[in-house]
Amino acid sequence: MNVQVPSNMDKAAFLAWVQGREERYELANGRIMMMVGASLSHGRIVGNLYFTLRRQLDPRWEVVADFGLDLAPRTLRYPDILVHSAGQDGASFTTNEPVFLAEVLSPSSEALDLGDKAAEYLHLPSLQAYLVLAQNEAKVWIWQRDGSQFPPGPTVIAGDAETVRIGSLAAELPLSVIYKGVLDQK
Repeated sequence: MNVQVPSNMDKAAFLAWVQGREERYELANGRIMMMVGASLSHGRIVGNLYFTLRRQLDPRWEVVADFGLDLAPRTLRYPDILVHSAGQDGASFTTNEPVFLAEVLSPSSEALDLGDKAAEYLHLPSLQAYLVLAQNEAKVWIWQRDGSQFPPGPTVIAGDAETVRIGSLAAELPLSVIYKGVLDQK
């Protein structure tokens, strides 16, 4: 199937264009970018993270997957997991005040998730933590706000016996739970 992708558009036009499309897209500086399909391991990690966060978080927080993140006048991203304040209008297509974001790496997304997206996400005043998860091993890169700023680089946590602690959400993410059904299926 050939998809005609407009070369340049604003957020309103992008949101109208993308509705009803089966493929996944993001808008980066006015350019439409088609996102790769996710593997089963990717889906398992996202699902495990979603349910782990839902079980632990206070009801004032809402956990959503693949929800629009309004980053700049001509940029919309769709992080794998987003946590923001509960109570947003259910008809909304985006938010701009996440407290937690997570991306699961795909072979083609490593540079984007650890580079451009990290740079974009870490400028959000509401963001407290950004987590990037490897797909082929129990390994995460995490940036957590310390006071008013993020560290210059991520902390790397590896090994299925490790636990990632998100202080601002009072959440603990055991990597053995996040990677359940992934590493033991190889």
